[in-house]
Amino acid sequence: MTLSTNNTIDFDSARLKLHQGEKALSSVALPHNKPIRHMTLMGLQQRLTQQLQTTLEVDRVLEIFFAALQEFIGLNSLEFRHEAHNVQVCRGATSIHRCSYRMTHAGDFLGEIQFSRDKRFSETQLQHLETLLGNLLYPLRNALLYREALRSAMNDSLTGIGNRMGLDQALKREMKFATRHHTPLSVLVMDIDHFKLINDKYGHAYGDAALKALVNCTRSCLRNVDELFRMGGEEFVVLLGNTDNHAARFIAERIRRSIAQMQFEIDGDAIPMTASLGVATLEENENKEALLQRCDKLMYDAKRAGRNRIAC
Repeated sequence: MTLSTNNTIDFDSARLKLHQGEKALSSVALPHNKPIRHMTLMGLQQRLTQQLQTTLEVDRVLEIFFAALQEFIGLNSLEFRHEAHNVQVCRGATSIHRCSYRMTHAGDFLGEIQFSRDKRFSETQLQHLETLLGNLLYPLRNALLYREALRSAMNDSLTGIGNRMGLDQALKREMKFATRHHTPLSVLVMDIDHFKLINDKYGHAYGDAALKALVNCTRSCLRNVDELFRMGGEEFVVLLGNTDNHAARFIAERIRRSIAQMQFEIDGDAIPMTASLGVATLEENENKEALLQRCDKLMYDAKRAGRNRIAC
């Protein structure tokens, strides 16, 4: 028999409970290194308050919280989901007895969290969980806000894909991985042919629609692990991790062909679209600027050769 408890924890109520708890332990000074299993509830609150302030990473916040509750209450697992932020964190192995909470603050949804353990939750344990959630909510809210700020800073507002800043971060990461594991890394630079004509004839609103259509078309040609970025204007970059030049040329050709066959219309008029692509694979001791410049030059070679083609 599974115990499943579902509740909504409101941040403002939890804040009041947390404030009362902090007031009660204002004269208590427990050693920081005291084992959690021997701590009182207020002692654990004090420790969590300190530890949860050390990070703005959602995963790390939940990891600290789970580790504390795992020993204090005997949890087997913690699962957190927030679909709007595209966050799902799982720690431990799910067991038979569960309780879950929807967390809110001032009407804003902060996610769903579920705990599980081998034994049933007692009423006292559930009360402890709800009290300790008061310690989690502030750090969790801040971590979600920080995550959203990073996402906004690194994503193109029009198309939703990564922007130049996002590309810079991703390329650094992929180059380190490729160097460490001796795996190939390839890059595609893509530019829409004669895009200015669409903007001039139909206006920027339709030009924006064309960019979105091209992004959707390109995504459909990529694997889940591939990353697409907008450099600006009508120029895009695709990162292909663990992909050699031969495979990268195959992907580039698939993108080129799909864009040329794409059915895009403006007010009933079929608008032909094509793209020119450069393909480059990371060479030994090459830095990211040199790699992108080399790939960009190849893209312009494709344009000079007649457009709607790839160069490598």
